[in-house]
Amino acid sequence: MLKCIPLWRCNRHVESVDKRHCNLQNVPDEIFRYSRSLEELLLDANQLRELPKPFFRLLNLRKLGLSDNEIQRLPPEVANFMQLVELDISRNDIPEIPESIKFCKALEIADFSGNPLSKLVDQSSPDTLGALPNLRELWLDRNQLSSLPLELGNLQRLVCLDVSENRLEELPSELSGLLALTDLLLTHNLLVVVPDSIGSLKQLSILKVDQNRLTHLSDSIGECENLTELVLTENLLQTLPRSLGKLKKLTNLNVDRNRLGNVPDELGGCASLNVLSLRDNRVAKLPAELADATELHVLDVAGNRLQNLPFALANLNLKAMWLTENQSQPMLKFQTEDDESTGEKVLTCYLLPQQPSPSLENLLQNSVDDSWIDSNLNRVSVIQFQEETTKQDEDDEAAAERRVRLLIHLYI
Repeated sequence: MLKCIPLWRCNRHVESVDKRHCNLQNVPDEIFRYSRSLEELLLDANQLRELPKPFFRLLNLRKLGLSDNEIQRLPPEVANFMQLVELDISRNDIPEIPESIKFCKALEIADFSGNPLSKLVDQSSPDTLGALPNLRELWLDRNQLSSLPLELGNLQRLVCLDVSENRLEELPSELSGLLALTDLLLTHNLLVVVPDSIGSLKQLSILKVDQNRLTHLSDSIGECENLTELVLTENLLQTLPRSLGKLKKLTNLNVDRNRLGNVPDELGGCASLNVLSLRDNRVAKLPAELADATELHVLDVAGNRLQNLPFALANLNLKAMWLTENQSQPMLKFQTEDDESTGEKVLTCYLLPQQPSPSLENLLQNSVDDSWIDSNLNRVSVIQFQEETTKQDEDDEAAAERRVRLLIHLYI
């Protein structure tokens, strides 16, 4: 492998060139001498702004790394790379993917993350990414996408789809065609619901829909029989579907910072559940059936409205139970009491009943989405003179204090 040395010194058959972190402003002409043999070309972390026409004569390329450059356009000549298996053009300034990408039939891994992509296809020629039959990983996170093309549902070999940190308001039901999908990452979008078709993804193992606007989770989630990790943090969920109890392989369920008022009894049916995190919700009572989840080792219910805990939880082999964010030890000493209202035996301790002290994140839930959009899509300079900074800080602190007082008043 060659790295930051003159290529003309090497007159042998060259299959791989590594010129990462070489401060290149142009693609070295010497590389084109190896158009017949070169299979791997790594030009990541340079200062490239464009790709010259001779570049697309490297017809035997199988792996191409162009991440962390300043490339502003991916030319249609990319269609010449019919042997290309892995393409990484992440963190550039590319606003669109050319239709001709569909001719890269061997492509298995495509990373377009961290670009200003606002759409994936031209309506006049919709069949682009969906025409890549061998695609296994598609990375589209940190772009400006407001929708996904229906054609993505054609990618029957796709294993990983990451569309985190975009502007998605809905998902096409056609995603049900992703029969091999194991990882679906939807963090930091504007989704209100996950389509019922999610239940068709039988191989799905990891589903992350945190930091969205979910008000409802479809019952069909219970059909994702291989799901092991479900992250729903920072949404607007008031209930969880009973069908979650059908997820026998689920090991990690995180529903922090929502609006849950209760937990379904059926959650005890999650036989493999190791970690259950319900921090910063409005849960007043946990079901005794939760003790049926015998593999549960970590239970986080800090920031809720619990009066006590079901006596049955004493049968669990818990390693950590969090009742407050300021808790000094992961486990506490519990006492047994009779619940005055039901007469049932319950567990209690000095941290119960929980005091109504919702976290700042929960108080500001309604403004979370707008704030992240502003910070990511309307970036401005933060350079200020000291006098301006001091005055601005004072104004910001005063405004924040007034806002929190108002929210606490409304919440109570």
